[in-house]
Amino acid sequence: MRRIFIRVLWWFLGSSVVLATVGFVAIWNGWIGYMPDIESLQNPISRYPSLVYSADGKLMGTFATLREKGMPVSYNNISTHLIHALIATEDERFYEHSGVDFIALSRAILKRGVMGNESAGGGSTITQQLAKQLYSERAHSTMERALQKPIEWVIAVKLEKYYTKEEIITMYLNYFDFLNNAVGIKTAANTYFNKEPKSLSITEAATLVGLCKNPAYYNPFKFQDRCRERRNVVLTQMNKMGYISAAELERLKNEPLNVKRPDPTIKNTAQVGIAPYFRDYIRQYMMAEKPDRKNYPDWKKVQFHLDSIAWEEDPLYGWCNKNLKRNGHPYNLNTDGLRIFTTVDSRMQRYAEEAVREHLSQTLQPVFDAQTRGNPRGPFSTRMSKEDYERVMNRAIRQSQRYQVLKAAGADEEQIRKSFNTPVKMIVFSYKGDVEKVMTPMDSIKYYKQFLRAGLVSIDPKTGAVKAYVGGPNYEYFQYDMAMVGRRQVGSTMKPYLYSLAIQNGYNPCDKIPNRMKRYGNWMPKGGGGLGNGAIVTLKQGLAHSSNWCSAHLIEKFTPQSLVDLLHKYGLNNPNIQPNMALCLGPCEVTIGEMVSGYSTFANKGIRSAPLMVTRIEDSDGHVLANFQPRHNEVISEESSYKMLTLLKGVVERGTGRRVRGFGISAEMGGKTGTTNSNADAWFMGVTPELVNGVWVGGEDRDIHFVSTGIGQGAAAALPIWGRYMRKVYSDASLNYSQSAKFDVPKGFDPCDDDVISPQDDIGDVYE
Repeated sequence: MRRIFIRVLWWFLGSSVVLATVGFVAIWNGWIGYMPDIESLQNPISRYPSLVYSADGKLMGTFATLREKGMPVSYNNISTHLIHALIATEDERFYEHSGVDFIALSRAILKRGVMGNESAGGGSTITQQLAKQLYSERAHSTMERALQKPIEWVIAVKLEKYYTKEEIITMYLNYFDFLNNAVGIKTAANTYFNKEPKSLSITEAATLVGLCKNPAYYNPFKFQDRCRERRNVVLTQMNKMGYISAAELERLKNEPLNVKRPDPTIKNTAQVGIAPYFRDYIRQYMMAEKPDRKNYPDWKKVQFHLDSIAWEEDPLYGWCNKNLKRNGHPYNLNTDGLRIFTTVDSRMQRYAEEAVREHLSQTLQPVFDAQTRGNPRGPFSTRMSKEDYERVMNRAIRQSQRYQVLKAAGADEEQIRKSFNTPVKMIVFSYKGDVEKVMTPMDSIKYYKQFLRAGLVSIDPKTGAVKAYVGGPNYEYFQYDMAMVGRRQVGSTMKPYLYSLAIQNGYNPCDKIPNRMKRYGNWMPKGGGGLGNGAIVTLKQGLAHSSNWCSAHLIEKFTPQSLVDLLHKYGLNNPNIQPNMALCLGPCEVTIGEMVSGYSTFANKGIRSAPLMVTRIEDSDGHVLANFQPRHNEVISEESSYKMLTLLKGVVERGTGRRVRGFGISAEMGGKTGTTNSNADAWFMGVTPELVNGVWVGGEDRDIHFVSTGIGQGAAAALPIWGRYMRKVYSDASLNYSQSAKFDVPKGFDPCDDDVISPQDDIGDVYE
């Protein structure tokens, strides 16, 4: 019996060895599981993010997935204290093994697996951890989880074959996510200690290595005591390995962490970078694939139309898929290490973000909060029905990340609803800095809807170069881009396009039209701009006072379809723009980017400049892969553009835009305010000889709006952002923008020199 038992035991052992050998051979050759190809294994170090630069030479940030996000540093630029701390804590026999430490692995199996000692430590080497960082995807099944460790062992052995120990440590530190947007040791050293990796002290190095066990659990910004204890464990390990003496250990263990949470009211560009909305937009723009109708649901058919136009007309759109690398594969911004040179000026970008933040936080948000206080359905209108309110909130729940995660985990609707009504601790946004609160996820949705949103785009009218781009009040918390993605009704900022149709057809700013209330079929516009019902006014007066009656008269005379055709030439390509009478009041949905591009026509002699965001793309070796030039199209005649400037200047001189002078702006300029129904959208478009800027302000949903027109109209809600921004721009002498600049209009040009159209000829049947 004993002999049979021994034979069975030997048979079992032999079979296990054979199966293990076959399994590892299969894994090594990629027959089962995932095994990266030789090129990928030999060049993981080339999987670096593309770098994005501003027009004034600043590194704005990177394009990367999370694991490729960090800025790489060389081994020689890493503190030796950091290397010693890492080896002492994570892999004390690092220089002795070839990827897998069988001694440590056996100890982990025996103590943790058999004896249940959770504090015995793991058996993963630094090389295995690197293999996991570089190549392991999340396991989606029991089989994948079972194969994950053996695959990592094999990859670790292969990495040791291709790389030196120093290169492996360097890659590990460059790829590790140290939390708080600190991916890679360079960003981590800057985020936590405002230092370069080479300058880290012993305690600072120990702190960062301590995070390698569990960055969230030992987060130094939230759990300083816990982090300090972990740092001291690392110091103890360094002492055991002989990297520091016992005396040093005792002294260093008593030192404070010396990490300081950044001022929450000041954006840390080292973490989020410069112009994050802009960078995210061009990332998606450049990596777009050729539009295919089957990939667009019915509710995105407008986007399919716009993407199709962009694919044909803009070389930047889908550039990564239009251009192939030498190996025939498309470019990948996340891993190919490209250098993207943009048109954004970092100084102007900062001024734009400051202007948005200052006006929202200091003026608009406090007034809006007071307006909605006590409203059980706030921040929505009190006139909103219970059914509509529940519909909007249910949609917000389904669109939330929490809902998607719970749904993917198999939770039913009842479980999800319970989760959304269970209080949890969370960090939420406020203009005074991040705040820790206990609230239900449902209440957090309402909380965030309370915040007003805003967008700003600033371009050079002659080239279309985008100088500043703000998609919202805070990218980390409000990621939906209202600069060139979100579309909202434009209100009266539509009227200059309509007036240019009249100018292009022979009208002058001094020509007179009737300002009279009139019914057009089933539609009758309200609002004569305070000019009096029945008054005969000039075009300049009509636009300056934003009279709806004058606009209705013009669109009837020149037809809605003619206006639609002209709008497309201005770059407003939304196919849902309907040729009806109400179009003159701006019910169509347009992006800020499209609006500033359209308004560039007026400052550029009738030539529209399409938005230009990138000037040059280089590969990682500095070879130029692409250059981008301004794109133009003629919209109106040069003479018509001069006349339009006269009209737009009248808005600022004596009309709805005159408040801008209160910001110390004396420059020659034109502009137009816009406000939609119920004060849901506020706009201001400003045109100067050197810049065209557009600003929008509103709520996340169209049912969120100001009660009072006094604060909700474009002149009060959007214009001040424009004024704050331009005041900062003009105050910075290094930018070379001057308030003495003049529009390029021929000397002596008289916008009213042609024959004036008589009121009697133009009134038609208005008085009937």
